[in-house]
This record gives sequence, structure tokens and C-alpha cells, in this order.
Amino acid sequence: MSARDEILERVRAGVGKPDFAERRAAAEARLSNPVRGPQPVVGDQLASRFRARAESLSSTVGQVAALADVPAAVAAFLHAGQLGCAAVATDDVAALEWAGAGLDVVARAAVDADPVGISGCFCAIAETGTLMLLSSPGTPATVSLLPETHIALVSVGRIVATMEDAFALLRRESAGMPRAINFISGPSRTGDIEQTIVLGAHGPCRVHLILVEETP
Repeated sequence: MSARDEILERVRAGVGKPDFAERRAAAEARLSNPVRGPQPVVGDQLASRFRARAESLSSTVGQVAALADVPAAVAAFLHAGQLGCAAVATDDVAALEWAGAGLDVVARAAVDADPVGISGCFCAIAETGTLMLLSSPGTPATVSLLPETHIALVSVGRIVATMEDAFALLRRESAGMPRAINFISGPSRTGDIEQTIVLGAHGPCRVHLILVEETP
């Protein structure tokens, strides 16, 4: 018997136990009514807490009043960093007036040669300065993972206090779990080389967040 056959045989044996249905029902009941553990007191100033935590993780943060102001803010950021004017974007932000700001933005999955990726986010977590992104055909994870620069648009109204609040929001608004959930807390980093922190080792070397005050 191969290792694969052995594993599958053990799975079949477990599923065939007399109390399997009972154990499955108990597991589903627990998942549908999650119990929260201890959580920190984050306070009511979610946007300012999120911004401070994100900046402590080496993200840069800008803010605009409305979605219509985003293309100009992105163009200014790219120009200041001499990062060019080309980018790929997820479908949820592709309809903005990028060309009017002098940017060449295409809605598609990213490849490793793309310098900039622009995305929205499902929500943001004030406790840790973290973005929560859901993968889908229109929001491929490559846009936030492959380019050296990731720019994310964050609606101030979608900033929640804790990770538990983020998952509660997902359960309320989604019919099921997406294929992948990505949590982004600043640029990619590693300390593997002589315990020296290096940004961009496994993903973007810079993350720029634009807080949007306007509620969609």
C-alpha cells in the first residue's frame, strides 16, 4: 500500500465511524456560532489606529476625500518615487479615471514583470494595520503579490477593529469562503539573511495605502 492509499484508507475509516454524523454536526454548529476569545480594546478611532499601525509596518499612507480623487493621488505617488505610469489593477478599481491622471492602468492578473499593482480590499483591520483581500476571477491575488509596488485603496468605512470583526463581516456579506484570503501587513520582509530585515524578499518591496473617506 502506498502512502496515498494509506492516508485515504484512514480517512474512509474515520468517515465510516458510527458517530461521524454527530461529530460533523457539532463541528458545523461551532463554526456557525464562533466564540470570541480575549481581544484588545482598540477604541473608536479606527482610521487613525489603522494608519499608525500600517505606518509602523513600513507602509506609506495617503488619504483622499472621494474615489474620484484616487487617480491623481496614485499618479503623484508614482511620480514622486519615479515608479513610472504603468500598472495592473483588479476589476473593482479598474473603472476609475486613470487615463485622465496620465496613468496606463490595465485590468488583469499581474505577471512578474509588472512594476505596480493597484487593488481594493475587502476590509482593513485597525488592530494590526492589516489588509484583508479576497481572491476571485476579478480580484486575482497576483495583483497584490507580484509587482514590486502594491497600492491598495481602503474605504474608511471598511476599517474594522479586530481580526474577529473582519471574519464576522465576511460571514455576513459572503455566501461562502473564497478560494483564498490574503492578509497584508506592510511590504514583504525577511530576516533570514544574517538576521537583517530585507524588504521585498517574497513580494512587494513597498506598499502604499490610500484611505478613501467617501463611503461607496
